[in-house]
Amino acid sequence: MLQKAPGKSFRKGLSLTKLFEMFPDDATAEKWFVEQRWPQGVCCPECGSFNVQVRKTRKPQPYRCRDCRKDFSAKTGSLMEGSKLGFKVWVIAIYQLSTNLKSISSMKLSRDLEVTQKTAWYLAQRIREIWADNQDALEDFAGPVEIDETYMGGKRRNMSNSKRKELKDTGRGAVGKVAVVGVKDRETNKVSAKVVESTDKVTLQGFLADKASPDAKVYSDDSTSYSGMPFDHESVNHSVSEYVRDQAHTNGIESHWATIKRAHKGVFHKLSHKHLHRYVNEFSGRHNDRCEDTLDITQNIAKGLDRKHLPYKSLIADNGLPSGARS
Repeated sequence: MLQKAPGKSFRKGLSLTKLFEMFPDDATAEKWFVEQRWPQGVCCPECGSFNVQVRKTRKPQPYRCRDCRKDFSAKTGSLMEGSKLGFKVWVIAIYQLSTNLKSISSMKLSRDLEVTQKTAWYLAQRIREIWADNQDALEDFAGPVEIDETYMGGKRRNMSNSKRKELKDTGRGAVGKVAVVGVKDRETNKVSAKVVESTDKVTLQGFLADKASPDAKVYSDDSTSYSGMPFDHESVNHSVSEYVRDQAHTNGIESHWATIKRAHKGVFHKLSHKHLHRYVNEFSGRHNDRCEDTLDITQNIAKGLDRKHLPYKSLIADNGLPSGARS
């Protein structure tokens, strides 16, 4: 029996024990994915027809469209397409990523699912694609809004001698790190964040303008990048150790940064510039969903798999950013 614990007691959790009771085998998990994807009944992902023949003995594609004559399964035309992993493995992976507040490493996921690290990493990255869409679907923040930027990257003292030598004459602080900007709506507690190449006025204020309503009250630190904004704006002066002045502070968004950075140091140990945006989307998406019941979160992620595709070659393709992989 579940014991009461501190936290958001109004939401209904889902224990691992209950999860395995719900999904004792792959067939049960497949049926669940079918129900999430096609609540009105199975339809062809190619032409949209409901004139579908079910052939239970014809695995791995048990459905056939009588109109366009295409064979398909619940994986076809989704982020699961081409995956040889069972449906139960996908359910467990979705549960793991959605319930671990600081996420889960591909090494830990590979052990839990009894798959290779490469498979676990690819599986997790496909699930993270769903949170990217959730970020795009957020409505404008009515405010009050907090905006702040942070920098992701390892500490210079922990780098190799060759790397430190490379950065020796480039300055201190944020040099060699990747900037991330984020906003938090105090009213809804929603967060939106994005990896940016610059923290200049145009970039940061442009991001804010895309996320906040024009009449939103905005709070920031004393960075010159936030000066002259077309918003009702107050700032706190961190340079003289002013962190809170009445309602003016950025503690909410900074708390979000703290969660990501603890995961960076304690779970992943290294987040490459190339894929950082996926992890930023994951942490923002999980934060925004945290008041929902666990089963509702997993169902929403399962539904989000539809109509998306992320081939492995596309995932690892050169995008001009360093992956951090050993050469």
